[in-house]
Amino acid sequence: DVQLQASGGGLVQAGGSLRLSCVTSGFTFDDYAIGWFRQAPGKEREGLACISNYDGSTNTASSVKGRFTVSTDIAKNTAYLQMRSLRPEDTAVYSCAAQKYGCPLVPPIHDWGRGTQVTVSS
Repeated sequence: DVQLQASGGGLVQAGGSLRLSCVTSGFTFDDYAIGWFRQAPGKEREGLACISNYDGSTNTASSVKGRFTVSTDIAKNTAYLQMRSLRPEDTAVYSCAAQKYGCPLVPPIHDWGRGTQVTVSS
């Protein structure tokens, strides 16, 4: 079974940094792209960044470009989202998802990990 687990969230002050991890198992990590998403209360889910182990493609949403960086460690079957210069509006539940081949992840996305809460205080 495909499994993903996001972790690393928490409470941070505005301007601070966090690194989220997405630990995966149950599939050939090299063949997949990993996407990061977030959803704030009352808002639509937002795609943030994607990185493909299959073809090396990446993309980052304009709303976080320059502040968020996505990466992977193939040896650990883990993807990361480094978040810097955090703002109160970044407060949301952050989740990772997997899909075969390249970025971006396109609907329908079947494989999701349980999210991690990020709260940024002002």
